Amino acid sequence: MDAGINRAQAWELLKQYNKDPFHLQHALTVEGVMKWFAEDQGFGGESKFWSIVGLLHDIDFEQFPEQHCIKAPELLEAGGASKELIHAVCSHGYGLTAVDASPDHIMEKILYAADELTGLIWAVAIVRPSKSVMDMEVKSVKKKYKTPAFAAGCSRDVIEKGAAMLGWELDFLIEKTILAMRSCEAEVNAAVDAIKNA
Repeated sequence: MDAGINRAQAWELLKQYNKDPFHLQHALTVEGVMKWFAEDQGFGGESKFWSIVGLLHDIDFEQFPEQHCIKAPELLEAGGASKELIHAVCSHGYGLTAVDASPDHIMEKILYAADELTGLIWAVAIVRPSKSVMDMEVKSVKKKYKTPAFAAGCSRDVIEKGAAMLGWELDFLIEKTILAMRSCEAEVNAAVDAIKNA
């Protein structure tokens, strides 16, 4: 799978349309999560592609929230991204926006499921004393998950649809995503600190 662009180019392209540290942190988190899942699922040779998809998945969200996953192809194509990358990015908007790119590859299904879930897990982390996922357990996430008002912007419906697409139990998806977020937490925090202090 060819992204058409390398990681450095992808990062510059993302920053062209995204300035908010919150959005950049989410992008970096999903990048790390997708890299971890590529290796976990036996696609280590494609981990660069999976991670660039994760990094760029919300490229249009900050400036064009009403056209999320609709504006993305134009921005990505102008930045040199491949058709494979564009399809993968847009597939996480399937059924949510006017997008007909369905999540077909396991990577696209994981992005669909994990995108919202990383946001929810991060919201759980920041209200914990440690402010970290390193000591987080599935039961902590499930407790907050069952409270609709908590991190209300993180769609439980999408998370559950994503788990169903993968044929995974919800607890299994949560457990895997926590492990994936642990793998990149320190790196993401350091990158976000650098952005804020720049």
